[in-house]
Amino acid sequence: MTDSGSRKYDIGLEKNPANYEPLSPLTFIERAATVFPDRASVIHGDARYTWRETYERCVRLASALARIGIGKGDTVAFMAPNIPAHYEAHFGVPMTGAVLNSLNIRQDAETIAFLLGHGEAKVLIADTEFSPVIKKAIAMLGKKPIVIDIDDPSGPGGERLGEVEYEDFIASGDPSFPWRGPGDEWSAIALNYTSGTTGNPKGVVYHHRGAYLNAVGNLVSWGMTGRPVYLWTLPMFHCNGWCFTWSLAAIAGTSVCMRRVDSAHIFEAIKNHGATHLCGAPVVMNMIINSAKELREGLEQPVNFLTAAAAPPAAVLERIEKMGFRVTHVYGLTETYGPAAVCEWHDEWDALPSDERSALKARQGVRYTLQEGLMVGDPETVEHLPWDGETIGEVFFRGNIVMKGYLKNPGATEEAFRGGWFHTGDLGVTHPNGYIEIKDRSKDIIISGGENISTLEVESVLYQHPDVLEAAVVARPDESWGETPCAFVTLKSGAPEITGKDIIDFCRKRLAHFKCPKTVIFMELPKTSTGKIQKYVLRDIAKKL
Repeated sequence: MTDSGSRKYDIGLEKNPANYEPLSPLTFIERAATVFPDRASVIHGDARYTWRETYERCVRLASALARIGIGKGDTVAFMAPNIPAHYEAHFGVPMTGAVLNSLNIRQDAETIAFLLGHGEAKVLIADTEFSPVIKKAIAMLGKKPIVIDIDDPSGPGGERLGEVEYEDFIASGDPSFPWRGPGDEWSAIALNYTSGTTGNPKGVVYHHRGAYLNAVGNLVSWGMTGRPVYLWTLPMFHCNGWCFTWSLAAIAGTSVCMRRVDSAHIFEAIKNHGATHLCGAPVVMNMIINSAKELREGLEQPVNFLTAAAAPPAAVLERIEKMGFRVTHVYGLTETYGPAAVCEWHDEWDALPSDERSALKARQGVRYTLQEGLMVGDPETVEHLPWDGETIGEVFFRGNIVMKGYLKNPGATEEAFRGGWFHTGDLGVTHPNGYIEIKDRSKDIIISGGENISTLEVESVLYQHPDVLEAAVVARPDESWGETPCAFVTLKSGAPEITGKDIIDFCRKRLAHFKCPKTVIFMELPKTSTGKIQKYVLRDIAKKL
């Protein structure tokens, strides 16, 4: 091949403003405000905003931040529940070139102080409900951020720590502020921290390109079309609301904010605002399933439920779908902008018995449309493993919706990307049809007498018990077997008196005996702010039994 032949498509055909624009989700809200200016954008209590109004508020926020010196690469921290200001921050902050760091509202002061210091936050915008913990955190910092208070009418209020309130702050901004998108789509847009169950949390850096692509990927993978009304049961601080903060602007959907998530408010929003979509961990699913009968009455339209975290047990999926909720199972991590895999449904599966349908739906599935790679491979060699539904390996991702890396932690970044794939730390199998199924976290697999036991398999059986509300299984050290399954169970309200033996006998009828719990503890399960069960806490308890 001649040199001229190999280069003919490169000469004189360069990128220019007419044919290339760095990808950024900021363009979504500008389009929504232009095309659907009067469509409802955000609903919060008695407040109702249009896309024209939300866009203007975002631009004003950007302008006000720029006036106090915030610009490219600066960090703006935000601590608030799912309220309009938090939604606006997802556009207003990056419109200045700055990076949004949404903080977990349930963190303690020590952790918040670490996050603010590690991320070098120059501004902290915080709801006054959290003033006590914010005040303690700031006192621990040497260099203190500028504090802007949010005094949300729907909240309980609290001490003001800053010199200006959010509404006054954005009112000072210029609605004609000439914001610009990123010059480089690889520029950071958001900083999110992992849960930090061991050691300090790691700062996961998102770029504009990934945020754009996952926002669109959400719409494609969920079939989210028309005029969706999205109920904010998922925290906006969790992976930027799985990027749905940006997805909704792309489709000009309506956000219904929820300051508090409970079954009464969920059903109220569905009935009063016609909510069509919501996301959440299985804890939200359980909340809906076990809600009072009178709350469920009058639910006329189907509601789409996107769930992640641990695979929903088949029995739970069957119950909620009978109530009119259409469940889609997704999978991902903070490092993949939230969901990056989906259990893509096949129409022919609708004809299967309900238990088989539920078992299929509980699988994590295939890569998102806009994610380039997903596989189960050897954790050391990073080579593909057979699609036999039995060979367990580590789950890997590769593509544009994988983080830039960990902030100020090149060692952890290098290890996470070893072999050209992102290492999730999850263990799974690939079924013959190419769908993956998570079997456990690498640290959660139980090895008893040389046999591997999937805690998820045992938990799935426990959830079939009619009186079990929640269940989690971890390894308990055993002198004879090395490890044995230890089950932690929360019973439903009003359940009859049940013993550990009852639970074990129930499992022995449905599982190989070596997989059954040898110990059962009845208690309320400890959870993270996003509803994930804190198994490291349970492992500590099991070790001491």
